[in-house]
Amino acid sequence: MRFPTPLVPARLIRRYKRFLADCTLEDGREITAHCANPGSMMGLAEPGVKVWLEPNDDPKKKLKFGWRLVDHENGHFTGVDTSVPNRALRAALEARQIKALADYTKVRAEVKYGEASRIDFLLSADGLPDAYVEVKSVTLCRQSGLAEFPDSVTARGAKHLGELAKMAAQGYRAVLLYLVQRTDCDRFDVARDIDPTYAAAYDAARKAGVDVLCLGTQISPQSIAPAGPLRPVT
Repeated sequence: MRFPTPLVPARLIRRYKRFLADCTLEDGREITAHCANPGSMMGLAEPGVKVWLEPNDDPKKKLKFGWRLVDHENGHFTGVDTSVPNRALRAALEARQIKALADYTKVRAEVKYGEASRIDFLLSADGLPDAYVEVKSVTLCRQSGLAEFPDSVTARGAKHLGELAKMAAQGYRAVLLYLVQRTDCDRFDVARDIDPTYAAAYDAARKAGVDVLCLGTQISPQSIAPAGPLRPVT
């Protein structure tokens, strides 16, 4: 997925109220950008960090910049926009580029299921059980090379795991797909100390037959795209 508008570099001043970030552009201007990430963004929102923003001229948008990337200035990037994974993955699923799901020929997004829930993707193909695919954006890294989810307590995430387990029990394929929006990780694990309830739901879902897929990403200030699989630790 290419960014529709060229990104511009900036330095983070502060992130606040979850969805706002004050930044300094290269020309010295201070602006407020929209931060499309409800999580804690642990380790990613330190003042002075280099970021990449997407400008817009949409008169309907109050904020004229959106925060898209953290530049670690060592050749690695983290994508912080939690809406990006679904957009990038839809294109990859429709092109049948994700090996574990390549047999599915039809992709539908945001389909109602379970108890007042919506699945990110419902995949179907002749001769195969429908696949219910829930996507999670992963940005937390506390140990070198290890990506973790979640970065804060997520009751909603635990609910999704329960819904997937129910679909697996009904004979459907249920898939939890973690997209790691970092280029500096090669392993994945659940952050059990941050949210023990989520960790328990994760373990129960796997025992119930929910498949866990974990993919890395290729990230640059020009684009974000799913990459190869990462190794789950547990």
